[in-house]
Amino acid sequence: MRCPVVLFAVLALSQGSEIARIPLHKGKSLRRALEERGLLGDFLREHQYAIRRKYSSFGEVASESLTSYLDSEYFGKVSIGTPPQEFTVVFDTGSSDLWVPSIYCTSNACQNHHRFDPSKSRTFQMLSKSLSIRDGLGSMQGFLGYDTVTVSTIVDTHQTVGLRTQEPGFIFTYSEFDGILGLAYPSLASDYFMPVFDTMMNRYLVAHDLFSVYISRNDQGSTLTLGAINPFYYAGSLHWVPVTRQAYWQFTVNSVTIHGVTVACDNSCQAILDTGTSLLVGPSSDILNIQKAIGATEGQYGLFDIDCASLSSMPTVVFEIHHKEFPLPPTAYTSQDQGSCSSGFQGDDHSQQWILGDVFIREYYSVFDRANNRVGLAKAV
Repeated sequence: MRCPVVLFAVLALSQGSEIARIPLHKGKSLRRALEERGLLGDFLREHQYAIRRKYSSFGEVASESLTSYLDSEYFGKVSIGTPPQEFTVVFDTGSSDLWVPSIYCTSNACQNHHRFDPSKSRTFQMLSKSLSIRDGLGSMQGFLGYDTVTVSTIVDTHQTVGLRTQEPGFIFTYSEFDGILGLAYPSLASDYFMPVFDTMMNRYLVAHDLFSVYISRNDQGSTLTLGAINPFYYAGSLHWVPVTRQAYWQFTVNSVTIHGVTVACDNSCQAILDTGTSLLVGPSSDILNIQKAIGATEGQYGLFDIDCASLSSMPTVVFEIHHKEFPLPPTAYTSQDQGSCSSGFQGDDHSQQWILGDVFIREYYSVFDRANNRVGLAKAV
């Protein structure tokens, strides 16, 4: 075990900061000196990742490029089995399972996508457990197994995998992705299922027990980073928000305001940060208040239309999260397609929390910190 005094001294004295100028008397550790001046807590928070990165002999940082489809879906590549079979998946912070279609699924939805063949993988192990999931995409059936899963350069040799034998037809027939890789907490996982990132943490495959997401506004450069925070993708400093319930990545929103007037989420509300949802979703009554305030009018399929010519005069919608304001300008909460514009807000009375989807994440680089059960947000660049 390395001496903690050496660790702190090496890191602190390289900073040229107030900490680096603390005089060290014989027999007194830097830790003790920091404690006496009330600086130890700040130092540990600031340098915890640097300490682990510099001195950890295991774990790595990996990045996976994300492809955008109509600014509504962001997906990347994973491989399953030996030799590897490649799949396109949504990296979804709103669920916890990994599933892909299997060769035993013969519907049009499955046949239009890559399907996993267990017989072609020499590392596949049957778990002899069924899989049944009902979510916003429908009800699906399948079975569980173990196999090698590779995400970017990280290789997990014994990961639970869900293999679908049935899929609802309409939604998945035309989707651009094959499956889902969930990045939420284990409490959301199906029975007998260990989420992929939990497996990575438990086996020390990642440098730090966190991952981060950058979603580009121009369809290029979107990235999932496993095990690290990349300052290249944001400006200013990260604002840390504690997770209030370890299932989804859930936290408290203090209010939603326009021109300083509360229009939604009065007296606070709960929200989740969800890379698997394209829009920004909230209770129908609150969302209707926002739609009226921004000048949106009801259109087809529950969406709201916006006059493209009015974008420059539309208001900024401000989310106050953990006592810090996160503004969404009209360019963030509207989408344009072939000359028509629509609102990125959507009402849903069945959701128990607000869902801050890609509309929000495009504006704010997002860090999902499992080590400290918190979310970090900073202005994306």
